[in-house]
Amino acid sequence: MSLRASTFPNFFLEGLHAVGWGLIFPCFWFLDRLLAVCISTSLERMWRREMECYLHPLQVVFGSVLFIILFIISTPFALLGFILWAPLQAVRRPFAYHHQEQIIPMENRNARWEETGKVSFGFLTGNLCLLPDGIARFNNLGHTQKRAAYIGKSIVQGVTRPHIRIFVDSPSSCGAVTPSSSLIPQPTPSSYGSVDVSATNQTEDVPETDDLPKPNSNQNSNQHKNPPRTLLQDADVPLEVSALFPSSVDVVCLQEVFDKRAALKLARALGPLYGHVLYDVGVYACQPAGTCSSFKFFNSGLFLASRYPVMEAEYHCFPNGRGEDALAAKGLLTVK
Repeated sequence: MSLRASTFPNFFLEGLHAVGWGLIFPCFWFLDRLLAVCISTSLERMWRREMECYLHPLQVVFGSVLFIILFIISTPFALLGFILWAPLQAVRRPFAYHHQEQIIPMENRNARWEETGKVSFGFLTGNLCLLPDGIARFNNLGHTQKRAAYIGKSIVQGVTRPHIRIFVDSPSSCGAVTPSSSLIPQPTPSSYGSVDVSATNQTEDVPETDDLPKPNSNQNSNQHKNPPRTLLQDADVPLEVSALFPSSVDVVCLQEVFDKRAALKLARALGPLYGHVLYDVGVYACQPAGTCSSFKFFNSGLFLASRYPVMEAEYHCFPNGRGEDALAAKGLLTVK
């Protein structure tokens, strides 16, 4: 399917869709705020206990009454907008495409591919649970828009961070490691207590500078503050956990980005870094038989950002959704 910034074939249909959604959105937002007022996350409850705030019941009562009244007032306009919005979904493309020039430089892992004769690509996937704020609170998460902006900012900062070489005085990590390599499993020694020869040679080849911390052999590795990585052992396979975002990710594949405003925030945040973003993937309302079997209130939640140009993309909706999953247009996104 051809890639265009708009999800509609012309500006007229796009304008009608904007008018219809503009009439629906106030009613949707008031209902979302009503749920957010009544449902608190564990973090908010802990904050109220620490601050000794006892006005929350009054906030729930008055907030609920206010948003119920506003919801009732906006319902007729929402019904009018729904009549205009729903038929347009039949001609809507199943994804939005955001493209802009990459103005934030990234590390190119294939810069010397002519010398090495090898080309590699880095992929990252994650579930974000970016539902509307009121619904996300059922999963003990709130402030969807702020979380989306923070996630996008964290990804950009993680990719563009300075490359600092870190020395770790630990038997599990020999020599110098970089934050970007902390997510890649390293080969383990052949037996317990033995020393890997290749790792030892790498350590000896690293020149010492005054700017780098020097390891102390008499100091316990547990005394280091903020260790860059943690090794877990599972069936003789080392699994590493790191809080640092990989610095050489070529394609970011995210799931559960259901909220349209949150998806747009992510697209705008990652656009200067990756350049090619597919978001708001999926279908809405009732679709033809054989594609989606029920009315869809949410999109698929799929989100893709790539530093390489997207040539083609196709979306296939799963037709056999059940229960609450049937409310979202979950499916498969294929990208070339």
